Amino acid sequence: MKGQTVTVRDDVTRQPLEFVTIHSGKPSASALTDVKGRADLAGFTQAGKIEFRLIGYKPLTLSYKQVSEARWEVFMSQSDISLDEVVISTNRWEQEKRDVPNMVTTIRPIDVTLQNPQTAADMISTSGYVFMQKSQLGGGSPMIRGFAANRVLIVMDGVRMNTAIFRSGNLQNVISLDPFAVEKTEMDFGPGSVIYGSDAIGGVMNFYTLSPKYSSGDKPLFRGSATARWSSANVEKTGHLDFNIGLKKWSFLSSITWSDFDDLKMGSNGPDDYKRPEYAGRINGQDTVLVNEDPLVQKPSAYDQINIMQKIGFMPRESLRFNYGFHYSATSDYSRYDRLIRYRKDTLRSAEWYYGPQVWMMNTLNISHSGENGLYDNLSVTLSQQYFEESRHDRDFGDTKLMHRTEQVEVFSVNIDLEKNLGDRHRLFYGLEGLLNNVSSAGTDGDIVTGTEVPGPARYPDPSTWNSFAGYLNYRYKPTEKMTIQTGLRYNLVTLDATFDTTFYPFPFTSADLSTGAVTGSAGLAWRPSERWQVNLNLSTGFRAPNVDDLGKVFDSGDKQVILPNPGLKAEYAWNAEAGITRIFADRIRIDITGYYTLLDNAMVRRDFTLNGLDSLVYDGEMSRIQAIQNAAQAFVYGVQAGVEMKLPYGIGFISRFNYQKGEEELDDGSTAPLRHAAPWFGSTHLTWKADRVKVDIYGLYNGEVTFDDMAPSEQDKTWLYALDENGNPWAPGWYTLNLKAMYQATDFLMVSAGLENITDQRYRPYSSGITAPGRNLILALKATF
Repeated sequence: MKGQTVTVRDDVTRQPLEFVTIHSGKPSASALTDVKGRADLAGFTQAGKIEFRLIGYKPLTLSYKQVSEARWEVFMSQSDISLDEVVISTNRWEQEKRDVPNMVTTIRPIDVTLQNPQTAADMISTSGYVFMQKSQLGGGSPMIRGFAANRVLIVMDGVRMNTAIFRSGNLQNVISLDPFAVEKTEMDFGPGSVIYGSDAIGGVMNFYTLSPKYSSGDKPLFRGSATARWSSANVEKTGHLDFNIGLKKWSFLSSITWSDFDDLKMGSNGPDDYKRPEYAGRINGQDTVLVNEDPLVQKPSAYDQINIMQKIGFMPRESLRFNYGFHYSATSDYSRYDRLIRYRKDTLRSAEWYYGPQVWMMNTLNISHSGENGLYDNLSVTLSQQYFEESRHDRDFGDTKLMHRTEQVEVFSVNIDLEKNLGDRHRLFYGLEGLLNNVSSAGTDGDIVTGTEVPGPARYPDPSTWNSFAGYLNYRYKPTEKMTIQTGLRYNLVTLDATFDTTFYPFPFTSADLSTGAVTGSAGLAWRPSERWQVNLNLSTGFRAPNVDDLGKVFDSGDKQVILPNPGLKAEYAWNAEAGITRIFADRIRIDITGYYTLLDNAMVRRDFTLNGLDSLVYDGEMSRIQAIQNAAQAFVYGVQAGVEMKLPYGIGFISRFNYQKGEEELDDGSTAPLRHAAPWFGSTHLTWKADRVKVDIYGLYNGEVTFDDMAPSEQDKTWLYALDENGNPWAPGWYTLNLKAMYQATDFLMVSAGLENITDQRYRPYSSGITAPGRNLILALKATF
């Protein structure tokens, strides 16, 4: 009898499943599905039992006859709860999650499709373990275990995105990534400096983008998808297209996404302090305070963004692959909303405060080779070039001087990662890394009336460089099938050179040189007493070397404060301990809890400073207190991350995540104060229902309060960000939202999804954020695959 080709699909999304292993004992046969979920069953004729297996899905057993009667289509369901999962981020190579001693969580593509996040920052928030701060609509600064900004690391396709000007304040660089182009996201919690170097203190966010697929047959492979989405809170209009052309040895993948966001509307139920009753405009050549027709609309906050990705793969043979990737992202100008709501006395302080286009471009080439030899079993070499551009533009109300500050960073990097098995129980992961950061910074001051421009002070020393060179070794030992021990060691050398311009500020120095070495290590244990228990213990260290932003920045930090360079900075070190337990009951309920404690020594924090014996200077026409980033003794964070997951009958599921963290830093007088980026407790609870072609998610998000006494001193000064308590002091009230999401696979090629966020129209502003969150928000999306 002539064999038939079977197609294996997900039972909800109807999308084909690649890498499904198909096995039969009698007759003895095996197969693997291709990129279209297809496999030839010619060798399975008359088989009584054919097993279909894929990590993350329930094993399925059918007879050859049953497959034939199903018209050669097989549908697999996502698995009941287990400890089986493959992760990459912990050592740059695939390994089972059960062998990893620290906490790792994954955001799956189906969850992204259901939740419809507008940006990569919103996508990260769906994990339930990351707190997201936003200063403006075009923003998103992740807070992980009490750390944020340049103490957490962004990695895309194995390349670090943190640059020499990542600041200690809140960042929005993560929005440069396109959620539509991300295939998988892994959140690696705790210090990851052994593998990733500087900045990996709170955690590492690893994004893996879509990879080009090859054809498994003689015919070219062509497939793709198109998505259109609209949402009401900011009148979002998003369009996306990606398509793949695969040959036997060549593959091509293209992706483009364009989004347009209008001014964001907040909810109607909450503190009046968050409303926007007025905004600045210019009428007949004069700055004018305009009445906002709808105080719930946050004017101005609109912007648009484009993301482009092109990948090319070449596979001369199965063991050798070349992958080139081009990534480009650019926003329009977008207002820094938190600066536009400040007042000086009873008048708006700023007439304009906006970021210029945030531009990111990356070229990357990865060469991978597999083959047993004396040095490695698997080798990966990644070369990359990145270009970053950002700018700031601000003008005081009633003033005609518009200040422009523009920064550009070019980064060259090389990563060489190797994997070697030393017998059945021993495995080595090791490699080298080199980074070169070239920073240029310029300032001009223009007059909006006369059109004249004159040189102004730059934000950073120009030119300046920040370079890093490192080698690492990670060793995994499995004394038994139930126990895995992992240890690692890394040496990192960081150099920094900066030249200061004394034209505008009388610095007592004209240059700064830094050369510092750092040794970091980790040791962890993953123990599985049974298939339903796992215990993790992990000790790790991390570090962050001063970068150009820490050492050389001049900027206005807020109300009558100016930050000046401090060439005497040193690296800060993190010492971390964590323990986690996972318990599975009857393959239906999973409970996991992780506790951690992190001590940050020589912590770089903002403190009062002097310049030539003075504690204040005139900055932008205003007497301002001098501050600088300094190594201020110690800081610590401790907390708990917990989760419950249930798979109930009739397709019902339950998932809940909870996070509690508390941090303090030492002050100059020896006392302690709350740590700025230790967010209040937060969590999420989801009730889901899944049936043939349908998935529904009813969920709540919730967040604790931060009283005035529990705020970091730097936050207590930012009265414009917060609601006011009964004593007139700023505080961040707790909040909750109720939400509904649904998706329906109308055909094998067409999916409809919809959502209603913040159903009760709550008005809330997440801790430390400058813009109020969306009010009731209707989302409609249509996705076609071909």
